Amino acid sequence: MFIIFIIGTAGSGKSLLTSSFGEWLINQKQDVAIVNLDPGATSLPYTPDIDVREYVSVDDIMENYGLGPNGALIMAADLIADKAAKIGEELEILNPDIVLVDTPGQMELFAFRASGPYIVNELTKEEKAIIYLFDSVFSTNPLNYVSNMFLSSAVFTRFLLPQIHVLSKCDLLPEEELNHVLCWSEDVASLERSIDERLDNTKRLLTRNLMHAIYSIGLNFDLVPVSSRTNEGMTDLNAYIERIFKGGEKITY
Repeated sequence: MFIIFIIGTAGSGKSLLTSSFGEWLINQKQDVAIVNLDPGATSLPYTPDIDVREYVSVDDIMENYGLGPNGALIMAADLIADKAAKIGEELEILNPDIVLVDTPGQMELFAFRASGPYIVNELTKEEKAIIYLFDSVFSTNPLNYVSNMFLSSAVFTRFLLPQIHVLSKCDLLPEEELNHVLCWSEDVASLERSIDERLDNTKRLLTRNLMHAIYSIGLNFDLVPVSSRTNEGMTDLNAYIERIFKGGEKITY
């Protein structure tokens, strides 16, 4: 069993990628299960095999503890940690080869609270990886792109798992803009030129210095452009996953 956690900022397309990539894997005859870890989801584009909302109700927390929506989501994230072993038992019963885990819409609830790494560690002892989403529309500005690099680096330091970087919703970008962003991921000098050309004063200085600091720790930011609507890039994304878990071999035989 191989576990893949899908993480990204709000609106970056986590649930849609979970749905479309799950369907794509199933069409490739892969044995897949999908887990929803977002207790605040009001609707999902897929039917989860395991749904944390069956264990934790945000509405009940608001009513029982007199909390608003944000406070209830924070409390729910911590309560989910208590259910990690139970969710792991459900996974063992399903026994799929690949598990896609859709994480909360507000990334900080999962990545930057103590409960997130605890859930990842306790859910199962099987091999794990992370897909981190760079929202393509947000990332066309070099300042935003470097900000996403920083968030991705922060996620890596929280979980210390193999991490794949996906440029989500790539179908929304004109080809020229898409190529610019992909070039930044492949060529540091290209990103630095764009910072110098498109930013000024404090924004330029801070963005350039942050970029150099991130690259100095040796992280790799190769981007896989993916569209959940057209399935563009799914083959490449799957290839990255197979290299991480099986040295390039197919996961389900």
